Amino acid sequence: MIMPKSKAKYSGRLRPYLAWPVITAVLFIILSFIICFMDIKAGIVASIFTLCYLAVVIVLVFVYKPKVMTDLVSFAAQYGQVQKQMLDEFSIPYGVLDIDGKIIWMNQHMRMMLEKSNRYHKSITNLIPEITPDKLPQSREPVSFEFRMNDRDYRAELKRICIDEWSASTDLMSIPAEQSYLHTLYIFDNTELKKALRANEEQRLVVGLIYIDNYDEVLDSTDDVRRSLLLALVDRKIDKFISNHHGLMKKLDKDKYYIIMKQKYLDIVKTNRFSLLEDIKTLNIGNDMRLTLSIGIGANGSSYIETYEFSRAAIDLALGRGGDQAVVKTPDGISYYGGKSQQMEKNTRVKARVKAQALREFISTRDDVIIMGHKVTDIDTFGAAVGIYRAARVLGKRAYILIDENSTSIRPYLNLFRENKEYESDMFINHRDADELVDNDTLLVVVDTNRPSNTEYPELLERSRTIAVLDHHRQSSEVIKNATLSYIEPYASSACEMVAEILQYFDDGVKLTSIEADCLYAGIIVDTNNFVAKTGVRTFEAAAYLRRCGADVTKVRKMMRNDMASYKARAEAVRHAELYLDNYAISILPSTGLDSPTIVGAQAANELLNITGVKASFILTSYNNQIYISARSIDEVNVQIIMERMGGGGHMNIAGAQLKDVTPQQAVDKLKETLQTMKDEGAI
Repeated sequence: MIMPKSKAKYSGRLRPYLAWPVITAVLFIILSFIICFMDIKAGIVASIFTLCYLAVVIVLVFVYKPKVMTDLVSFAAQYGQVQKQMLDEFSIPYGVLDIDGKIIWMNQHMRMMLEKSNRYHKSITNLIPEITPDKLPQSREPVSFEFRMNDRDYRAELKRICIDEWSASTDLMSIPAEQSYLHTLYIFDNTELKKALRANEEQRLVVGLIYIDNYDEVLDSTDDVRRSLLLALVDRKIDKFISNHHGLMKKLDKDKYYIIMKQKYLDIVKTNRFSLLEDIKTLNIGNDMRLTLSIGIGANGSSYIETYEFSRAAIDLALGRGGDQAVVKTPDGISYYGGKSQQMEKNTRVKARVKAQALREFISTRDDVIIMGHKVTDIDTFGAAVGIYRAARVLGKRAYILIDENSTSIRPYLNLFRENKEYESDMFINHRDADELVDNDTLLVVVDTNRPSNTEYPELLERSRTIAVLDHHRQSSEVIKNATLSYIEPYASSACEMVAEILQYFDDGVKLTSIEADCLYAGIIVDTNNFVAKTGVRTFEAAAYLRRCGADVTKVRKMMRNDMASYKARAEAVRHAELYLDNYAISILPSTGLDSPTIVGAQAANELLNITGVKASFILTSYNNQIYISARSIDEVNVQIIMERMGGGGHMNIAGAQLKDVTPQQAVDKLKETLQTMKDEGAI
């Protein structure tokens, strides 16, 4: 096909390139005239050559030009068709979307993948729900995300391409500048890559440590003849459990085991919630006490050494939380399993004596002592702080108790000290005073909490070089990391019980006043619910010591009485309690007009446990723009692990949590969802 001249012309860089014969012909003509002036014969020869050249140029330019143009147009058309075919046969699924995410065009691989033709021009969201309009790129930066379709894993990459030049060169339509772009969609099949990554992940080694919590106590309760048999059964039980999951077990000591397994089987063990914890309790060959284990697992460390360190930290955390549970530590966080049984009380006081001597050394080498507890100070915190205050004064050191002036629940006890001239006027300090006092020669003692965010003044922890922690709550993943002395005993009923024990080994000259003994005794009374919950032999021994120091039981009881408004609020909470899942009592405490609504909430939670069929009670109280949850149980449910799911913690029978930016009803809904989830998982 010969295209008319008027329809197709050479342009761009091609035009000067193809004009060289004409330019050369002009030069030959000029050369021929010059030669003619010099020599007529030579000029005639040059002219004849020039005429021949001109004839050739005319033929090339005017005869072959249409053919050349036709060949160029044909090549361009074939090249464009080849490009289109190559794009259509592109091995990666590829498509073009408009600004709203509607499909304009797809290559054959995408058509096969989505099982649609190019006549399908609806939104890509209908086919791939993960690609929503809000995920379309808003700039030239590509957007990438993963999705799953037909049991295969894919990665989608969206790019924005600008069509400004095309829209400016066409007269067919007018496109606004803000809409002059399209989206290209690439889809990569990552199924095999995912399989390889999962296989590699499953082959990673996991390190673990298993400790027998009550080794000595169980052996003491077993006949001499049966002890070796019991230990053999324990070894066999643990070895069988690890072997069933294709792992290795090495006994390090009489009550310690080292295990290795693959990540793949750890996931199975976690799914079964470490059934070994319950299986080991079934061993009974005449022993009066059931065996319990603590398991610490480290996984996903950057090296074997780091993974082992994770397992060490995990087993320490499991033991610090009272044992009978498994803790899995990874770089991403910490998971807890088990912990359903009551912590085993230790009858020996060796640890208390060692910690008392260590605390004495720290106080002796410091100029000042600052004592602080948790936010919203209760009587257990206050009593423990008063006990440490007396210990410091016995050694001749200045001591200060950092306390929130708004703690109305302990106001009667505060007044006892403020009205007594035997105590310094600066015995109680605020945050500003603490900032001025703390220095390198100050000992900071934290009582009744081991979570830095829950302390009265968390910033003070960062400024103190020497910190001692005394607490009876189970440890969580959030701990005071720079503590020089840490004495955390979950089996203890209260911080006051622990301090009462320490004082007996602290110094021979320690003598509590009756006011101080009353505060410590009141802390034990409140945390044990009048010696009903979490009370052991050592609890009564601590109470007896305080009675010898002059604690007045009648006076303490009178100071713990509620006013009429608090009593009515507590009764109202009990009256409107809802029984969820047949065993969990939930209610909202009306906190309007109450001085200490959180204390009343705890009392209401204890009251609900007196109802037949209630395994655990939860009272929600609105206070200081937060929702406080008081959780209580007797022995069947571990409320601590429930509260941990909600960001709190505590003991197996006494726990709590604080929720921000939620209404009481939203908090109730969240609690119910947590209870349902944990029941479905078998965690409670």
